[in-house]
Amino acid sequence: MAENLAKIRKHVPPSVTLVAVSKTQPAQAIREAYACGERHFGENYAQEWREKSAALSDLPDLVWHFIGALQTNKVKYLVGPSGEPPYSPRVAWIHTVDRLSLAEEISKRAARAGTQIRVLLEVNVASEPSKSGCPPQSARALADGVSRLPGLDLRGLMCIPRPGDDPRPHFAALRALRDKLGLNLPDLSMGMSDDYQQAIAEGSTLVRIGTAIFGERPRGGPRR
Repeated sequence: MAENLAKIRKHVPPSVTLVAVSKTQPAQAIREAYACGERHFGENYAQEWREKSAALSDLPDLVWHFIGALQTNKVKYLVGPSGEPPYSPRVAWIHTVDRLSLAEEISKRAARAGTQIRVLLEVNVASEPSKSGCPPQSARALADGVSRLPGLDLRGLMCIPRPGDDPRPHFAALRALRDKLGLNLPDLSMGMSDDYQQAIAEGSTLVRIGTAIFGERPRGGPRR
């Protein structure tokens, strides 16, 4: 893992945050990456994340990113109320806000907990019917609504290119959309193990890399 991280870091400039995607990986694997200097970790499943965050609560500067599709009724696992026993973890970032109702639930719980969550709007750049993410033409209205909600810090946009496509036009389209919105949003979450260098070339500030760090994901892991 140390070799994998060192290899990747050669291609990730200081201005870009490397998010180690640890979904379905055991807590021990995260500890190993942490020992190698990694601090930002991305999870896809709310209850799985909550279990891992409790197991790793002794790591003081670990930063959690939620990068999976999020149901409104699962927000409670990510942003618990202050003082809730036995452990009240909170994610620092949510990359997959794709509708106002989800943002409103995150805002409600963040305000109740007295915290602020950094959020990104997931955009379905290719307008795929089966994919999550707001349509590009709806991004401005969603951004305006999210930016007015307490407890949320709207940071930018996120996308996942269609499998099999050349990812670079998708990355360029997301950057162009961000710039067109004119809201001074600093962040773009785009790029994974196979295409993160192309994403960085197109302006990504957060790359989500799992397999290239941890190896192939364990089969049969929890999906909650």
